[in-house]
Amino acid sequence: MRIGWCGDAIGFSVEVRGKRSQLWCRDTRLEDSDGFHFWIDTRCSPGIHRATQYCHHFLFMPAGGGQELKSPVGHLMPINRARQNPNTPAKGSIQVHSSIQGDGYRLSGRIGGGAMTGFDPAQFGRIGFFYAVVDRELGWQTLALSRDYPFIEDPSLWVDAVLLTKNG
Repeated sequence: MRIGWCGDAIGFSVEVRGKRSQLWCRDTRLEDSDGFHFWIDTRCSPGIHRATQYCHHFLFMPAGGGQELKSPVGHLMPINRARQNPNTPAKGSIQVHSSIQGDGYRLSGRIGGGAMTGFDPAQFGRIGFFYAVVDRELGWQTLALSRDYPFIEDPSLWVDAVLLTKNG
């Protein structure tokens, strides 16, 4: 798992190995599919327990889209109990690529600023984030907490990151 940022976008790369069964990804059953979940709070509000319009939940899947369910998928997902929802992402602002191998897959993507309400690293250089790699066979791998904690809907459980520039 790797995460980085540059200018007006956040990028990621995930590699899953050790699978013996096939991927299970369906654009019609996003919550049940294998993939990478990424939560971002563009205003880093660690004291809040309910998501605001600055909190986002993105889901990326290595397959499940298109007529043959073989195209990678990237979606902005709703956050349960959110006070407000973020703006609808601008067309083309969520990009995803995948490479499926015999025992797993590689997944990478770019979340442009047009997909994240309030993303402005020059003015707000600290974000909150969390991730989970979810696989029906291999289980959940999360950044820091087990599924016993409500990180899916509680931004106070996400970690902080400082977005530094090359000169800062």
